[in-house]
Amino acid sequence: MMLSKKAVCIQNMQVNQAIFICPICTQSITIEENGKVICPSNHSFDVAKQGYINFMTKPVQSMYSRELFEARHDIISSGLYNPLQERLAALAVGTHFLDTGCGEGSHLARIMMQKPEAIGVGIDIAKEGILAAAKFHVGPIWCVGDLAKSPYHEGSFDTIFNILSPANYDEFKRLLKPGGKVIKVVPQEGYLKELRQQAFADSEKENYTNNQTVERFQESFDTVKIERLTYTMPLSADVVPKLLQMTPMGWHIANKDEIVITEITVDLNILIGCVK
Repeated sequence: MMLSKKAVCIQNMQVNQAIFICPICTQSITIEENGKVICPSNHSFDVAKQGYINFMTKPVQSMYSRELFEARHDIISSGLYNPLQERLAALAVGTHFLDTGCGEGSHLARIMMQKPEAIGVGIDIAKEGILAAAKFHVGPIWCVGDLAKSPYHEGSFDTIFNILSPANYDEFKRLLKPGGKVIKVVPQEGYLKELRQQAFADSEKENYTNNQTVERFQESFDTVKIERLTYTMPLSADVVPKLLQMTPMGWHIANKDEIVITEITVDLNILIGCVK
């Protein structure tokens, strides 16, 4: 008999119970058969029927909607980020992966397809993102949570991904196993340039840099490698509205119907950090 999404989540959390702590008091937790997650101080959380766990200690209003996450899922499913996901899987080490700011989970899910022996955990503060992750991808452990009140034991992960998302370097280093890697992906100057050129022609938003982000990453880790990944992919007309919906660039465009793009450039820096 096929297990429900909730049962799969409970099973995966029980097998990996040593990873988790209570985000309120930081004690170890117990995952019961019914999906109740409880610590010795009786703080409790529940695995939802949709197949995820909400570790938030108070509700947070996210600026990201269900429609945005579903558009992002469709874009990633189109293959636009396949070369990136293949490279990230090749760079990953060990058996325990954490995707921070995982959104609707498509990057982690596709990385896990290339690393079936590993355990994947995704966390995002946006509940709508994790709901979409649980809807589309069974297998990884999806968590609504805040890295400022992390639900994970120190030294739990071999590889931590941070893909086009804000970072918490102190927490990354706490969670990293000895010999592990933090892999952060940031846009380079040519990222989605075809969209940027049409949306922000002749304005300061047409060009941008992530030099400060790269410098901060370099300051945060003992050894850092930087790879640049650049490629251009054809884009079908039906995908363009979804691209506009998923990226903040598209939110500020009044004349969306006038945007015509037949190909799109992905230009990214992959930052790889290690702690001695």
